[in-house]
Amino acid sequence: MFTGIIQAVGKVVDTQPRGGDMRLRIHTGKLSLDDVALGDSICTNGVCLTVIELPGDGYWADVSVESLNFTTLGDLVMGSVVNLEKALTPQSRLGGHIVSGHVDGVGEVVSLTEDARSIRAVLRAPDQLARYIAHKGSICIDGISLTVNAVNGAEFDLNIIPQTMTETVFGHYRIGSRVNLEVDVIARYLERLIQGDAAANVSGSGLSMEALAENGFLGGVNTGVWKQ
Repeated sequence: MFTGIIQAVGKVVDTQPRGGDMRLRIHTGKLSLDDVALGDSICTNGVCLTVIELPGDGYWADVSVESLNFTTLGDLVMGSVVNLEKALTPQSRLGGHIVSGHVDGVGEVVSLTEDARSIRAVLRAPDQLARYIAHKGSICIDGISLTVNAVNGAEFDLNIIPQTMTETVFGHYRIGSRVNLEVDVIARYLERLIQGDAAANVSGSGLSMEALAENGFLGGVNTGVWKQ
């Protein structure tokens, strides 16, 4: 588990295809690995990876086919920069929000514009994730905990302060850049709980007004029409 507060920017120094998946070597730069052991987790651009070797200046990690198919890790090449965060401990400050390192989908940078000393970024999420993104809610972008300023369909606005631009990979983004997205874990579990016993038979259709009404969340709704 992680907080979404980036501790260092690392660099990919080796990639090795391994029978359909991949092994990555990450140089961790200023991130100390003194308290990291084999088998520990490090969030790498928002993806929870397991440390399998510690060569001294970084770590090796295996990237599964699942991660290659549903994250941007397959886009990494020698020299790519990545956000890094070590796993949360009981003594850590929860400065961001609860992040699992389990990426929900890949988004795209739509625009980047100056907004005083900050950058206003608009990103587009996959349509199936849009319902989990809320105004003033939290979202994780390549491992960075950020607050959603506005939502318009599948697009959402973020305010990126100078500290975030310089201390994370956000400063490397351009229009069209692909990013790993992890929605708020509370939203995911809330949807599943509201579905109740029907969850086992759900085929990805998500919540409906009828389902909310049946579970007591919208007492004034009947088949999508407000009662008078």
